[in-house]
Amino acid sequence: MAVREKGTRISRSLQIRMALGYAVIIVALLVLLNTYPLLMSQNLMFRSQQTALQNQAVLVTNSLTTADQLTPEGVEAAIGPLEDLEVERILVTDEAGLVLYDTAEDSIAGKFALTVEVVAALEGKDHFISEYEDGIFSSRASAPVLNRNTVIGAVCLYEWDSSQGMLLEELQQNLHIISLVVIGAVLGLFLIFSRVFTRRVSLLLAGMHRVREGEYTHRVTLEGHDELTQLADQFNQLTGRLETTEAERRRFVSDASHELKTPLASIRLLTDSILQDETIDRETTREFVGDIGEAADRLIHISQELLELNRLDEGRTVRQEAVDVNDQVEKACRMLSPLAEESQVTLKTRLGEDCVVRCSSDGVNQILRNLMENAIKYNVPGGQVTVTTQREGEQVCLVVSDTGVGIPEADRNRIFERFYRVDKARSRDAGGTGLGLSIVRDTVRLYGGTISVAPNEPAGTTFTVLLPVWTEEEGMA
Repeated sequence: MAVREKGTRISRSLQIRMALGYAVIIVALLVLLNTYPLLMSQNLMFRSQQTALQNQAVLVTNSLTTADQLTPEGVEAAIGPLEDLEVERILVTDEAGLVLYDTAEDSIAGKFALTVEVVAALEGKDHFISEYEDGIFSSRASAPVLNRNTVIGAVCLYEWDSSQGMLLEELQQNLHIISLVVIGAVLGLFLIFSRVFTRRVSLLLAGMHRVREGEYTHRVTLEGHDELTQLADQFNQLTGRLETTEAERRRFVSDASHELKTPLASIRLLTDSILQDETIDRETTREFVGDIGEAADRLIHISQELLELNRLDEGRTVRQEAVDVNDQVEKACRMLSPLAEESQVTLKTRLGEDCVVRCSSDGVNQILRNLMENAIKYNVPGGQVTVTTQREGEQVCLVVSDTGVGIPEADRNRIFERFYRVDKARSRDAGGTGLGLSIVRDTVRLYGGTISVAPNEPAGTTFTVLLPVWTEEEGMA
């Protein structure tokens, strides 16, 4: 319940953030949609008004340029035939700004008109101004009346256009309707998208919480090919690795407990036998104490190997040095000779030249001792163990082969697992713990090498270890 509530809170938080982001984008788009087309339309209409009025002003001024001096009668006679003028008002002044002709109902003929447009025309300039307010375009255009390049008057045309204003208002209303439709569509799409998105995120979060609680078998299934699907795939892969690691941990704990329980049970049984049997003779007691000592030695051996595995798992920085593998092989042979003689196994070596690796003496000794000891223990009377070293480019190849019982193909891929035994009964009789090969593999990897296993012909097993060589540059460093 708490996981679901937390997932819901996160989903709502994501929805709020997404809503705010979309709101900012939508507002910006709507402002642009409701302003840019209107401004462009207004400018287009202004230019249309300017062109029309200025053309008509030129027509009027051309009809007045023939006179040396403008008079009310002459102006009226010149403008009268111009029936095609589509303006609300025509105003004509002389060179002093005195109104000679005015078509407005409240005519100001006979008065001075020193407006901006009249002053500009009397200065010899064309002038135009247009304004839009309350759905009406108010436009004014003026032009000078010239005679022999001398200003003799001014012509001003006025127009009030409500039809184009209505068109602009209709455009504005249509834009408002489009904006409302866009808002509705975007909100609908946003709700659908956000629900789908947050649902997928909630599934991921719920899966993470379930795995955090220890449910490593849980997997998240998301359809699609987007980044969330890729994230779910990576999460499932990580969960799979956690599941495998947890299974290995539990198996390791179970196997370690079992390995430790066997010698402990033997010690407990032997001590109880000594304590409870008052008639036990001295020779039997010594035999039981010897067995207790062997069980204790086995406990010590298991503990040491567990500690070694823990050290390797921690990946501690190890000191690397130049180690002559041939010297370590000869040393291992001397140490294991008694065991080989007891098992009736012959030790042979074929040592190459320049087999100095970048490792440590303890590391090489750990590898050799485990591999050679296994080769001796799981051999047959009259068998043979051969250790070969050879320089191969930037690596030294160490091969330990035997003529023993071999490893079945079905078990070959699992022999490096901790506590894994091919023949459990024989392994315990030989004193093995199932940890030796795991230690060898981890040690080889720690020093940047590789290890592989293959069957030996006609019988037995071959282990091949590759370790990096020691270079002069490393020695100087």
